[in-house]
Amino acid sequence: MPQYSTTKRKFLILLLLSVFAGVTGEAQIVTRVQPKWWFGESVAANLNYFRGTTQVLNDNLTVPTAFHKGQGVRPYASLLTEYRPNKVFGGMLNIAFDNRGGSFDGVIAPCNCPATLSTNISYITVEPSLRIAPFSSAFYIFAGPTLNFNISRSFTYTQLRQPDTKSDWSNIQSTTISGQAGAGIDIPISARTSATQMTLSPFASFQTDFGHEPRSVETWAFYTIRAGIALKVGTGKRSIPPAAKAAADAPVVIAPIPVAVAPIIIMEKDVQFSVRAPKIVPLNRQVKETFPLRNSVFFDMGSADIPKRYVLLSPTAAISFKEEQLQEAQPANLSRGRSSRQLAVYYNILNIIGDRMRDNSQASIVLTGASDKNPAEGKLMAENTKQYLVSSFGIDPSRITTEGRDKPVIASEQPGATRELALLKEGDRRVDITSISPELTTQVGGSGSPFLRPVQIMAMQEDPLDSHVILTADGASELLNSWSVDVTDERGIVQHYGPYTRDQESIPGKTILGSNVQGNYKIVMAGQTKSGHSITKESSVSLMRTDDPKQQGLRYSILFDFDRSRTIASYEKFLTDVVTPLISENGTVIIHGHTDVIGEEKYNLNLSRDRATGAQQILERALTAAGKRGVKFETYGFGKDASMAPFENNLPEERFYNRTVIIDIIPGK
Repeated sequence: MPQYSTTKRKFLILLLLSVFAGVTGEAQIVTRVQPKWWFGESVAANLNYFRGTTQVLNDNLTVPTAFHKGQGVRPYASLLTEYRPNKVFGGMLNIAFDNRGGSFDGVIAPCNCPATLSTNISYITVEPSLRIAPFSSAFYIFAGPTLNFNISRSFTYTQLRQPDTKSDWSNIQSTTISGQAGAGIDIPISARTSATQMTLSPFASFQTDFGHEPRSVETWAFYTIRAGIALKVGTGKRSIPPAAKAAADAPVVIAPIPVAVAPIIIMEKDVQFSVRAPKIVPLNRQVKETFPLRNSVFFDMGSADIPKRYVLLSPTAAISFKEEQLQEAQPANLSRGRSSRQLAVYYNILNIIGDRMRDNSQASIVLTGASDKNPAEGKLMAENTKQYLVSSFGIDPSRITTEGRDKPVIASEQPGATRELALLKEGDRRVDITSISPELTTQVGGSGSPFLRPVQIMAMQEDPLDSHVILTADGASELLNSWSVDVTDERGIVQHYGPYTRDQESIPGKTILGSNVQGNYKIVMAGQTKSGHSITKESSVSLMRTDDPKQQGLRYSILFDFDRSRTIASYEKFLTDVVTPLISENGTVIIHGHTDVIGEEKYNLNLSRDRATGAQQILERALTAAGKRGVKFETYGFGKDASMAPFENNLPEERFYNRTVIIDIIPGK
């Protein structure tokens, strides 16, 4: 039994040796002719993998959403020469047709339309390599540089509801230098003693993406795993076989088989960087806004009196008050900015209610006051609100019902809540105004909506959202300590922005342009991963300033209660019947969702995206049903980003108004 085990071990050792040594074991019996020069050809399949970012395809086409990863299988063919002066070292030269084409992973354009991008980019490649047969056998490895000369650069871009675009890339580098490494095995198919030797050589290699970025702009690069077979022919001196007995008596020396230990590579997730930039940068836009009235008056902590920030009129002044006064283009006493314009309307909420009730003698309202653990104080807050409407506007007291509660019907503070309770309590200390009289309300929220009829106002919108350059670094908040961008113009002047920690940031287009009317800019994102590595991403944009005071937009807003996005469904009738008919074919709809500052940043970001996406889906269905085409959507969720929030977050009414989705409609040109 021990002798059997020893024999078995010897057999396994000999078997492994034959695998690694290839035909070398046979050479102990008959020496094979070994030519020094070999010539032939090879064919292979390129498994191409794309990484990086591309969005500006050429001077005529910048796609709305950046492409990042991709892959494809394409052909490779070469003429080859090998020089083998001995059994170990030698050289190789391939002159090849090398196709690095493929398809990028599909993306969703801002219109919620699938988009694809494929390319058929190819090269004539010169590949000199060092060839090493480490075991003096048929197995060999090779490595060396590659010199690539571009010969084709076409691409095809498709987007749902848009015509396909077939064109050529711009900024293609005519020559690139990269590298490769691989391995193969020569399998003889000729007789050992034949002067002309032929081998079939299966091989596999890796073409690095280091240095192989096909364009001088952006960060698109590719690497390739190649698998193929080569036919090689060489001529040498005829071999004379040694005596069979001498071969049989020759000792067999079994050399130790080296074991290669592959290094362990830890791959980090990649940050996907993209830029959305307007080609035309509007500095401002006149907006006709349908401004929703939040149906609440918020009271200061510890006081049941109506706060002084609300506009309270004397009976004499109330006689001449009309809601239409608030629709003027821009009251002269207001500072510039959206929130001051809209809050000036909101702080007249009691005067608007008084004017509407005065004009509609049958309308009635219910005032529900809420004060934490003190319904009696809530009732007093409601009574004080009622008293103002009665004394200043002369409303019959019987038309106003008052109630007191410890919590509003829809409260911000939920049972068990422990965080940011002070802000939540401020939001719950209020008087809510509800009515079933259609003269006071509009059913934008469906049947039983508590919202009051909105006010139509005109406003001048500074730095509209479509004038911003939106920078998106997906995964940055999770993977990076921070990131920043350098914006370089054609003269080499660099503007630095950052550092940032969120996944999405924006820069007003006019800030980048400065005093320039137009410009082309390279944008380089640099960041440091939490493991200490540095990463860079690159993109480019073209901007042009416009001052068109005649362009007028429309704006609608949807309000949400605290921590809720599902209520978007209740606005479907409003979005379908009121908003959709105002969207023109080939127009642009910009939808942006926001939250207040309460809660975790990532949660609020997702919540705002859910709200905005829900509104877009309703509008898209309605547009399709109406047969309208060519409408472009740009949809964003900004969460509690203070720089993008439509209002401040200092007062409860500002925080409530920031729980919103805003819909900007820009007519097509």
